[in-house]
Amino acid sequence: MARRALISVSDKRGLIDFAKGLADLGYTLISTGGTARALKEAGIDVTYVSNVTGFPEILEGRVKTLHPFIHGGILAKGTGEHLKQLAELGIAPIDLVVVNLYPFRETIARPGVTLEEAIENIDIGGPTMVRAAAKNYERVAIVVNPDRYQEILAQLREKGEVTRETRQALALEAFSHTASYDMAISRYLSKIVNPDAFPVHWFEEGIKVQELRYGENPHQKAAFYRLPGNMEGTLAGAKQLQGKELSYNNLVDLQAAWSVVRDFKEPAATIIKHTNPCGTALGSDLYEAYTRAFAADPVSAFGGIIGLNRQVDGKTAGEIAKTFMEAVIAPSYTQEALAFLADKKNLRLLAIGDNQPEEHGYWLEPVSGGFLIQELDTVQVLEKELKVVTEKAPDAEMLAELLFAWQVVKHVKSNAILLSKDKQTIGVGAGQMNRVGAARIALEQAGEKAKGAVLASDAFFPFADTVELAAQYGIKAIIQPGGSIRDEDSIKAANDRGMVMVFTGIRHFKH
Repeated sequence: MARRALISVSDKRGLIDFAKGLADLGYTLISTGGTARALKEAGIDVTYVSNVTGFPEILEGRVKTLHPFIHGGILAKGTGEHLKQLAELGIAPIDLVVVNLYPFRETIARPGVTLEEAIENIDIGGPTMVRAAAKNYERVAIVVNPDRYQEILAQLREKGEVTRETRQALALEAFSHTASYDMAISRYLSKIVNPDAFPVHWFEEGIKVQELRYGENPHQKAAFYRLPGNMEGTLAGAKQLQGKELSYNNLVDLQAAWSVVRDFKEPAATIIKHTNPCGTALGSDLYEAYTRAFAADPVSAFGGIIGLNRQVDGKTAGEIAKTFMEAVIAPSYTQEALAFLADKKNLRLLAIGDNQPEEHGYWLEPVSGGFLIQELDTVQVLEKELKVVTEKAPDAEMLAELLFAWQVVKHVKSNAILLSKDKQTIGVGAGQMNRVGAARIALEQAGEKAKGAVLASDAFFPFADTVELAAQYGIKAIIQPGGSIRDEDSIKAANDRGMVMVFTGIRHFKH
């Protein structure tokens, strides 16, 4: 009996060569719509589905493959009973199904797309055929990915069939294909039905980028996944230009590094240790920004992760090469920079690209038996939104310094206190159990540099003790959210010591 292949694809990459290969192997090709036309135009013999079913396509093409002559041919097992029943009904088996689905994701990604357009790009017959063939993988091979075409042809030529092991792998790929498709539809419609609410069902798809050597610790397994679609400008879409394989901790710290520097318009650099910025600074150019960030805490910077928001030039690369560092993330690198860093063979260099998408999305946090979801913390406080609460008001230069400190303290684990001077961090207290403890760490780290500096706190002061401690070190201004029932105590402490204090009205807890 002649073997039959049903082909109906939206993604036509490699279609003609694959179809020619199947025809040369003696397959009868069955097809629909645009796929059939493409095959005809290429001079390939093809049978229209309507000629198989004896029934025309109806409802503007909405119904064409939903017919027993198609699904009977796909779903019949290779048993004598099933094949006998097919013969009695005049149905021929289908051995190979090549289907991928209407471009729903691409459609909804277009600016101004209407709900009607989106709905019309929800495939019905395609997923039905894919799932039917995948269910019956013991007899039928289902191909949803054009990248598989050459592998399938090679097996057919060498073995005369697609192996069972491959058919099983193809079935998994097929069910994943339809699951991904349904997830995209569910998320889209959830936004239409409840645009301001979290959906009743949350679906998240990840496509594996690589297995990692281990997780946070060597006894933990881990892998790196990316979201579907165009990930340009994200860590998942970044290109590794050199260096050792990325580890779990590298990736977590690289994300932290990029999150710090991407928000600054001026040349900015940060060095991350265990997700906290140990040194962050702005500069007139990238070299100045990096050297100042490194100088902020050279002891902690050793073995750190560097984030830079400009193309890395040779001069900056030469400075980076002087110290052992784990990784660098930046938009791009000059050839001179790459040459400087080439000798650091283990140093991981990531290029994230110059085109930065607007930052939006969600943060998922696993808990026992479920997970939490929240929007990313992307809010930025503007100068006009600050509230001066002390008798002494800041001048323009001080306001700019306070906003710099505020922008960086947002990325420090709570309880967080950060000191800065001349757009350079000089002390960081991260992840402490009480705020005055975090302040003490930051102030002791800064030492004499604290005189005339500013202090940022990610959340309000429950007591005046942090203000009093800061004054002892010569801090001249404080930026904090405000909102404590004891705000007046902190304001009075600042006034008594001639300090400036401004409230943001926004807090930045980072657990």
